[in-house]
Amino acid sequence: MKLPGHDAIARHAGEHLVTHRVKLPRKVVERPIRQVVKRLVMALVVLVATALVVYADREGYRDSSDGPVDLLDAFYYATVTLSTTGYGDITPVSDSARLTNILVITPLRVLFLIILVGTTLEVLTERTREEWRLNRWRSTLRDHTVVIGFGTKGRSAIQTVCATGLKKEQVVVVDPSSKVIDTATAEGYAGVIGDATRSDVLKRAEVHKARQIIVAPQRDDTSVLVTLTARQLNRTAKIVAAVREEENAPLLKQSGADAVITSSGAAGRLLGLSVLSPAAGMVMEDLIQQGSGLDLVERPVVRGEVGKTPRETDDLVVSVLRGHRVLGYDDPSVGTLQLTDRLITIVRATPAIRVAPDTRPLPPG
Repeated sequence: MKLPGHDAIARHAGEHLVTHRVKLPRKVVERPIRQVVKRLVMALVVLVATALVVYADREGYRDSSDGPVDLLDAFYYATVTLSTTGYGDITPVSDSARLTNILVITPLRVLFLIILVGTTLEVLTERTREEWRLNRWRSTLRDHTVVIGFGTKGRSAIQTVCATGLKKEQVVVVDPSSKVIDTATAEGYAGVIGDATRSDVLKRAEVHKARQIIVAPQRDDTSVLVTLTARQLNRTAKIVAAVREEENAPLLKQSGADAVITSSGAAGRLLGLSVLSPAAGMVMEDLIQQGSGLDLVERPVVRGEVGKTPRETDDLVVSVLRGHRVLGYDDPSVGTLQLTDRLITIVRATPAIRVAPDTRPLPPG
């Protein structure tokens, strides 16, 4: 697939103008319609209880229109009394009826008003609380990770990063689909609904304060636009982007991506390796899955390793990061390790939790 021209890219960006908003993870609560129905049932119960109390003591009430109070009059009296309308056409005349009004009906009236007015107050309070949470979230969010696209690639990428210790509170997902964002917030991530090619959407995700950005949308042209916009907003963040076609990787590099992963090419190479050597393919797949079997880990050089060669360390060193260069473990220019170096090593995950690759049966050849 080749990328469209600039005009096509601009049209593609214009087609994705959607309403954007931030959604924070929240505890599971009842649906609004369910809460309203529950409150209405409670109000109805209070109304019926009040009417039955009045009807039970109907001899103590007088109706100015026809004298005695029947069941309909009792419900009428309960309705106008609980709603504080109080027309006065039905009144308690006996001492017992008046005492019942003081001790029973008045508390029921207060309860009735709390149920009805409480619904409105709860809505206003919830909005205020949500606004406060959002402002607090914005003010405290620093050095976080922004994930553009929460499909298979984006979800797997963030699960891998979180397996190394990143807290879910430090992850913000951006996706144009509200259903996808609902899924992300249900898993504990903050979400922004909107088109990530627009700078105002990325600003809502606080991209300008992010430490790392994972770009994993469904289209390569979207990846280019998102990377360009993100790099413009944040010059220092580490941007890792995914593309489907390898021919588009150089363009993403030019757009500001620090690393570009070709999903189709990587999958194809893993397939080919698995055909040639099922064991090697199994090991490579295990290395990709963070937290199981063997893991690739980047760590600093400790003081006890300074002056040693990569082969002399306790860990299996694959590469040495020196400055901006990545050197192989057998590169003659590595010499001995320095305190400022960083090592890419292969370590084993806890065997009690995950199954190591050498304990699994090989697939049939």
